[in-house]
Amino acid sequence: MAHLHGNAGDRPVRQRAYPTDLTDAQWAAIAPLVPVPTWMQGRGGRPEGYCHREMIDAVAYLVDNGTKWRALPVDFPAWQAVYRFFRRWRDQGLLAVLHDRLRRAVRVSEGRGPEPTAGIVDSQSLRAAETVGKTRRGYDAGKKVNGTKRHIAVDTIGLLLTVLVTAADLHDRDGAQPLLARLRAACPRIKLIWADAGYAGRLVSWVAETFTGLRLAIVKRTDKHRFQVLPRRWVVERTLGWITRRRRCVRDYERRADTGEAMVYWAMTAVMTRRLARR
Repeated sequence: MAHLHGNAGDRPVRQRAYPTDLTDAQWAAIAPLVPVPTWMQGRGGRPEGYCHREMIDAVAYLVDNGTKWRALPVDFPAWQAVYRFFRRWRDQGLLAVLHDRLRRAVRVSEGRGPEPTAGIVDSQSLRAAETVGKTRRGYDAGKKVNGTKRHIAVDTIGLLLTVLVTAADLHDRDGAQPLLARLRAACPRIKLIWADAGYAGRLVSWVAETFTGLRLAIVKRTDKHRFQVLPRRWVVERTLGWITRRRRCVRDYERRADTGEAMVYWAMTAVMTRRLARR
């Protein structure tokens, strides 16, 4: 079946030659977590013509190298098929399912509970390409960036919990409200959130009034003129570094905000797959 083996009888097996290709160990770790298509469960739908390993390799190549859809190498399936796969997983929530399953597996492999109880939030302003429309972009005067802003929440070991893409002129406190609403829906056991001084003020009381049992703690600098590794803050900064190692995530090239969020999920999926395979 294509879900497991693809249609190798119709075309030669692709030789895995790119650094982003899943190794056998990585595929063994991720394969049991891949969402099963509905047609394999007897619920109808058209059977897939490509195995998921080939499709995941193709999307990982695009995210890591920042190439265009039409410029995918010819040894991958046709770019239209890869884009349909990407779009279906984005719109049907299958990418979020795979990402969350991987996060739980990594947490368990490191001796932690599958669901986090604490997290850290932060944001990152990105320059937007010409493909980003006027309604999606804004100007961040503090960072002097014309583009979009990526709001993320991570657990205490830096694994992504949720992401929200907005215009860059939206203040961190205003972006944190929908972000925390998503976070509470995805991780209801969250009880404590750390944030920097940009989130201080009315947001702290808003969190206490809106979400039962959730507290927002502000981590402040003690010396503004000296570099410091702040408790908990460095974890989310490291995650932002992991994400921007993928060239597609260095700038915002996407016409839709949910596509930009999907690129972040794919970037973190690659990070967790390698970590899980090593263990």
